[in-house]
Amino acid sequence: MADAQEMELPQVYLLTPPEFELSTFPTLLARVLDSTDVACLRLTLATTDEDRIMRAADVCREVAHARDVPIVISEHALMVERLGLDGVHLGDGARRVRKTRTDLGQDAIVGAYCAGSRHEGLNAGENGADYISFGPAGTSALGDGTRAELDLFDWWSQMIEIPVVAEGALDQDIIRTLSPMTDFFAIGEEIWRAEDPVAALKALTDAMQG
Repeated sequence: MADAQEMELPQVYLLTPPEFELSTFPTLLARVLDSTDVACLRLTLATTDEDRIMRAADVCREVAHARDVPIVISEHALMVERLGLDGVHLGDGARRVRKTRTDLGQDAIVGAYCAGSRHEGLNAGENGADYISFGPAGTSALGDGTRAELDLFDWWSQMIEIPVVAEGALDQDIIRTLSPMTDFFAIGEEIWRAEDPVAALKALTDAMQG
């Protein structure tokens, strides 16, 4: 993922739905990717069925790479090289970053989700993460209800060079507020549950402009 800190607006980091139909989703994904600039695509499947993950990765990789969009997979670092993906997104903070970086090499994308912990984010960055993701940025009934606070993004954007991603329970108001202090917005369920994902994404990207 390119460093967006010198750009005026944050970039879209698109997440797949946790479940989708292999026969129809690639067409929808192509429409969404063609509708706006996307910095990266993350495969975020809920299933642990290895065959289903591999088939989903194949179709999503084909669509993404045809548009020069890198694709990473949540958690499954061992599948990155095997499936021709560009990297992995780790959901447990700094814990596996150093080993994953060693295993995948310097060219792979390694991202780390650090919830709302500045300390965890700093450790992940020191261990070789390409970006740090904080969230949920909005109010969610999932987890323990803790949010990644505004001042965390503000401090990080001013003090740390490693790109920062805001994700989780995003809406137009949150995006408008966080746009000056984040490099990427990880957008997934916010658009896939809408009747028209392309229109839903446009509304969110429009909010980045204030």
